[in-house]
Amino acid sequence: MSALPLEGIKILDLTRVLAGPLSAQMLGDLGAEVIKIERPGGGDDARAFGPPYLQDPEGKANNNNSFYLCANRNKKSVTVNIASPEGQDIIRELAKSCDVMMENYKVGDLKRYRLDYESIKAINPGIIYCSVTGFGQTGPYAPRAGYDAILQAMGGLMSVTGHIDGEPGEGPMKVGPSIVDYMTGMNTSIGILSALFHRKVNGGEGQHVDVCLFDTVIASLSHWLQIYLVNGVTPPRRGTWGNGGMPAGVFRATDGELMLVVGNDGQFARTCAVLGAPELATDSRFLKNNDRVVHGKEIMAIFAGLFLKKPVAYWLDELEKAGVPSGPINNFEQVFSDPHVQSRGMRVKVEHPFEPELSLIRNAISFSGTPVKDYRAPPLLGAHTREVLATIGYDDARVEALKAQKIV
Repeated sequence: MSALPLEGIKILDLTRVLAGPLSAQMLGDLGAEVIKIERPGGGDDARAFGPPYLQDPEGKANNNNSFYLCANRNKKSVTVNIASPEGQDIIRELAKSCDVMMENYKVGDLKRYRLDYESIKAINPGIIYCSVTGFGQTGPYAPRAGYDAILQAMGGLMSVTGHIDGEPGEGPMKVGPSIVDYMTGMNTSIGILSALFHRKVNGGEGQHVDVCLFDTVIASLSHWLQIYLVNGVTPPRRGTWGNGGMPAGVFRATDGELMLVVGNDGQFARTCAVLGAPELATDSRFLKNNDRVVHGKEIMAIFAGLFLKKPVAYWLDELEKAGVPSGPINNFEQVFSDPHVQSRGMRVKVEHPFEPELSLIRNAISFSGTPVKDYRAPPLLGAHTREVLATIGYDDARVEALKAQKIV
């Protein structure tokens, strides 16, 4: 098998919680050696974000919860107290041989430890140093801490998410998962990979990469935000309605709901035929997609009445035959029971000290020549401290002495 795409790349990961760790995990999946630095005793803050936790074989309380497990596979865990001078020395020594250093501390925090970009650059000029924060390295909000939900609110995502005005439960709504963290993780990976490419192929030097949640959520609003930039009007909340082709949204059938997206005029005509109302395709109100957008409430109400006549499975089958995009609204159990999801291998099994076959979510990228097949379980806290410190000359006696002082 060919080497993984990032084999030979070494990453020093000082990030915690979600956005940064997700990025480091993606890079680890792709073959990079990722050394995760955690606080002695407590570890990554994510380890304390609540249950469910894996069951310790001896029944002891532990810090291996789902929040931590989702973002830390394919890494080595090394415990270092970076608030101590000796701990700072360890980080600097490790950074000398790394291609990338990642951190998500508040702006300026690491400068007092001489672990900021300029300090690390002085000992490793070629390093790619990536800072992941809520609001970026510059601007009036730079010193602030930032969490996903806060940025969903401040970046405008919540203002266009939620039930339609006038409906029960109207008002701004947060997207369920930490979607801004996830998108920021992807931007972080793109930034790091681009900087590595520039250094290698374009003869460039190392550099400081600045990625933040605020920039990410604003950029992610895409065509919705572009509407405002074109006409100065913020799009209204549309609930489950689509924002391009119409009609699009959740429709209730006799035994549940389905999601429908009618993307063009041909699909609309075929959907009308499936619903037993072909005459709607020639109705002057609905001839073109722009017409259906203008008369959205009318066509959505008509479709809602028609879908109530038969069960979900019937509609999905008929719409599939007609070539109209639609799908069931699956819960997580149904997602992993789906034959297509199973065929794509989205659940992977890894061996964990607490669970012989721990289920994880696979990396979403597939390669023909360098497939990602090596999934190593998220490490126990400090599991690789001795191994990694040995690479910079720390023997067992020295590691034990540092442990006694709670430096590692």
